[in-house]
Amino acid sequence: MKDVEINNITSKIIKSYYNVYNTLGFGFLEKIYENSLIFELQKQGLHGRRQVPIEVNYFDKHVGSYFADIIVEDLVILEIKAAESLCEAHEAQLLNYLRATNIEYGLLLNFGQKPEIRRKTWTNDYHG
Repeated sequence: MKDVEINNITSKIIKSYYNVYNTLGFGFLEKIYENSLIFELQKQGLHGRRQVPIEVNYFDKHVGSYFADIIVEDLVILEIKAAESLCEAHEAQLLNYLRATNIEYGLLLNFGQKPEIRRKTWTNDYHG
């Protein structure tokens, strides 16, 4: 994936995030923001899938599953929070999603009292 293409997608995601944040503000449950963000992504011409299972393997053994809030264009994982502020555990959660998939790009979006966005990337040889 070329940087220009991924930057175009993430720019549209961030625009969608701010549209939702500026319309709803803070205080709703994450599910409300997730549903609203899917609608905004569609308006930007992006395809997003909600609650996508991510299988985690340890060597050849299945050891658990996660559910990514949204995966956009099969290229970017979105982790949605409605927290007072983002913390290291939120970032670690997104990095673990990236580590367990072939997806290299992630955005952590917080719909807290103050809007926060963190970009994460991960490239490695482990892919589930």
